[in-house]
Amino acid sequence: MSDDDKALLHRGDARSSPYPMSRLAPAFQAPELAEEVARAESMLSARTSAKLRVIADQIKALQAEAHKVLDEARDEQALTHAECAFKRIPGKVYHLYRRGDGRTYFSMLSPADWNDSPPDAFAGSYRLETDYSWTSAERLDATDDTGQVVQQLLHIGGLAADDERDT
Repeated sequence: MSDDDKALLHRGDARSSPYPMSRLAPAFQAPELAEEVARAESMLSARTSAKLRVIADQIKALQAEAHKVLDEARDEQALTHAECAFKRIPGKVYHLYRRGDGRTYFSMLSPADWNDSPPDAFAGSYRLETDYSWTSAERLDATDDTGQVVQQLLHIGGLAADDERDT
């Protein structure tokens, strides 16, 4: 054995050896190790791809939500800029009409008040909210079940208040 080979020999305890020290130790075959590494790499790639797909889906959903918010803001801005010859009061319903030249204006009179013959094209009725946003009259009767869903989730999680658990 040459001096170079002796430098490669493990001189510590057999338990800390980087290679088998006994004939009874399990044999390590390079092809098996390569397959195990390849399998681990494949699983890592699959997990990473799945996580990135979830993030990509979330990005798409956020982009869609951002477009929806911008569209709603554009619509509300158009309502806010409609002509109005009176003071707008939150909580009141106003009726939007469109003149022949495309300009819009609010009126306190509904199409029924005009005997269904308003002077200009009726564009819709809206309620002015306290935050100065507009709610379409079609959505005024729609029930908002968000609070009910939140209460159900709290109940499922065991976090509902005692008086709400009985219901």
